[in-house]
Amino acid sequence: MRLFGREAELKALAELIDDPAKRSGVLLRGEAGIGKSALVAEAVSRASAAGLRVLTMTGVEAERNLAFAGLHQLLYPVRAGVDALPAPQRDALRCALGLAEGAELSAYLIGLATLTLLAETAAVQPLLVVAEDVHWLDCASADILAFVARRIESEPIGMVATLREGERSFLQDAGLAPMPVDRLSDEVAAELLDSTATGLTPAARAWLLAQAAGNPLALTELPAAMKHQGEPGPMLPLSERLERAFTARVAALPAPARTALLVAALNQSDSVSETLAATGLILGSAAELEILAPAVEVRLIELGIGAVRFRHPLMRSAIPAASALAERRQAHLALAETLRDQPDRRAWHRAAATSGADEAVAAELDRAAGRARRRGGVAAAIAAYEQAARLSERQDRKADRLLGAAELAVEAGSRGTSERLVRDAQALELSPRRRATAAWLLSSFEDGVREDLSRVPELAELAASVAADGQVEPAVRILWGAAMRCFWSEPGPAARRALLDVADRLPVPDGDPRLVAVAAYVAPFERGGTTLDRLRELAAVAGADPEGDRYLGSAALQVGAFDLAARFSAEAAPVLRAQGRLGLLPRALAVLAWSRARLGDLAGALTAAAEAATFAKETGQPFVYGLATAVQAEIAALRGDHGQARALADEAERVALPVGARPVLATVQLTRGLAALSEGRFDDAFAALSRILDPADPAHQLALRAYCLAELTEAAVRAGRIDAMRDILGDLEPLAASTPSPALHIGLRYARAVLAPDEEAEELFTAALRADLTGWPAERGRLHLAFGEWLRRRRRAAESRTHLRTARETFDALGMAAWGERARRELRGAGESSPNRDPDAREKLTPHELSIAQLAAEGLTNREIGQRLYLSHRTVSTHLHRIFPKLGVSSRADLARVLRTSCGSDE
Repeated sequence: MRLFGREAELKALAELIDDPAKRSGVLLRGEAGIGKSALVAEAVSRASAAGLRVLTMTGVEAERNLAFAGLHQLLYPVRAGVDALPAPQRDALRCALGLAEGAELSAYLIGLATLTLLAETAAVQPLLVVAEDVHWLDCASADILAFVARRIESEPIGMVATLREGERSFLQDAGLAPMPVDRLSDEVAAELLDSTATGLTPAARAWLLAQAAGNPLALTELPAAMKHQGEPGPMLPLSERLERAFTARVAALPAPARTALLVAALNQSDSVSETLAATGLILGSAAELEILAPAVEVRLIELGIGAVRFRHPLMRSAIPAASALAERRQAHLALAETLRDQPDRRAWHRAAATSGADEAVAAELDRAAGRARRRGGVAAAIAAYEQAARLSERQDRKADRLLGAAELAVEAGSRGTSERLVRDAQALELSPRRRATAAWLLSSFEDGVREDLSRVPELAELAASVAADGQVEPAVRILWGAAMRCFWSEPGPAARRALLDVADRLPVPDGDPRLVAVAAYVAPFERGGTTLDRLRELAAVAGADPEGDRYLGSAALQVGAFDLAARFSAEAAPVLRAQGRLGLLPRALAVLAWSRARLGDLAGALTAAAEAATFAKETGQPFVYGLATAVQAEIAALRGDHGQARALADEAERVALPVGARPVLATVQLTRGLAALSEGRFDDAFAALSRILDPADPAHQLALRAYCLAELTEAAVRAGRIDAMRDILGDLEPLAASTPSPALHIGLRYARAVLAPDEEAEELFTAALRADLTGWPAERGRLHLAFGEWLRRRRRAAESRTHLRTARETFDALGMAAWGERARRELRGAGESSPNRDPDAREKLTPHELSIAQLAAEGLTNREIGQRLYLSHRTVSTHLHRIFPKLGVSSRADLARVLRTSCGSDE
């Protein structure tokens, strides 16, 4: 069938089909009836002719509450390949598709399994994935489709999706090229009308063109409606005009056909056998296929092998809308009876047929919600709990269901949904425990960054009240949420004391990772000593509990134990990744990146920060994304890439400044200070770094202010601000008496030595170097550099060279190019030339490539790397083919050797 006026769209689709690996796909967007399905049909036809395999899924409004209904459609033709997947992926996908039972699943693990299965299929035969009406896909399937769309860049897989104008979908942010499908021009519309409706009078033709307004479906369907109805009087929206045209056709059908058509429209499946069975229950006798023939004749439906399909979604939605409530209820009950062996679908049909409270149906929906949650279908579980709440006979059960749904919405990042559900629950008579849960849920998004800080003492009181009521776990959750506000914001000393008072009274073991983290976030200096003691005790069992390790890593960062922060976070990250807990993973990775950057492990920090930023953005965590981006900026500054550092710092600031996310803004100022130092702009460096210590500045962060003393001291000395720096040290010295924070004491030892008078400096430098700096190579390098500079300026060149050479070698090994160059300049001044540093092998790679290269060098297969990084193994292979020429290697053994060499000295 010829498509009128769609030459540009057809050309773009043809390019996708000719080489699906070059572009991931397109998203066709336009109003109902505009011709999206016709374009998709043409693409499918061309793809089949070109030798591509086509897999399809279609969103159906009736299926929106059935988890993975769309995914089941898509993967059913290739289901035999599921058993060949790696075991965790295989089990996850089998459970998602209802083929097996299992523990609660991660949507991201299901997404990886889907990606792997599609990639394996495409390796045999290039693939076109078609997803129509994605706005009606169940959310679980839409999430998986978006996950796949973001990761098929290197695969011979093309994707074509359609979205109705005015609707939203996860796919809009998944990298598909937008393709708006507009109304036809007047000339093309007239050409289409003339090709489908002959013998029209000029008046009728003009009326139809005006009514259709360039909409192809209207141009083909309204002429038939006009023959039966004549010209309608009032002007209606186009979709309503079309729905009226379709319902007029339905009204003219025999009663049995109308009944069967209503059942088909309400069914969540296109199964003919289900439709006929339910219709037979209504009519009281078996229904045969011929009952649908009248609907086929008037072009409302099409019959395939075992399937009944509506020719357009508007036809499907028009039929129930025009039916009586009693007729719809009867159809739903008949379908429920027909689907006795499919409990989820049966529960939804029974719910649709129930107008008042019915605890039995509500309980069925509870069970459906539980099954959906275990399979990773969070959105379907939310919908089931909410519907169950509507049918609840008791207020307490209704509240529990609403709050359960709201808690799932928090997990899914659906803020609007969660807030609506909590408000509905709060309108009921709630017990203290339920009131606490409601308050905690409302505070869960974005760690409360956007909330009024007056809520922090309110949350302290709430936690105390809940704990007094015997509800310890909810109290701990509320307290943790309040403590997080002390990280991102500054609630003031009174609020911090209130939180500590509650934490101290909770009947929770001292070693509970959550309370260790609460103490660290709320009082990083006052509780620094006890927190460090706990962290060192718990380090012996790190790796046993990834979520606990994540808490402890965050706690260690707050108290300046960057080595422990890196250790705990490094234990947590791979387990969270393997479990598919990508909501928590970027938080662990951000802490890992920040800690490693401070320690000088720039290669490790870079890969962790890049992955944290990617997953934080994908999982809707803007401030974690901002923090990870700020750490990337810091790393770029340390490596001497000042242009990249500025761009990343600006991006992080753009995210953080409107809401005052203090740790992000502090890291941005640290980056700008580092860049200014290495560029010789010492006044700018001092100004940028001083902002972190100014309580009136949004970049001030209580804990982080004490962990950049070396940089601040360096800037102060070179900017001639020594007196100001001594005042700053005077303010910070009391903190050292209250906490054994490694970062604080290392920074103070450095500052004391650099600022000391000549007769004291040497002893202070020597003492600082004698301190235990195991695992802190960057700080040791800074000390050697500063001591070497001090010695050279006192004309002790021979002694200075030893320290300067050590500093140069350290900074070169760490990739801290700007600092290494500074050591070279000092060495030249001390009478010793230094070879120029060749670019490190790691510096030739992007962070993403470096992650893959490091894993390959460790001996992991492409498949194992893909499982770690949530990529297909073929994408990993493509990246390795790019990495090898960049590094001048031809094998994994060479790759491992080059990366090992780049980790050591370049001499």
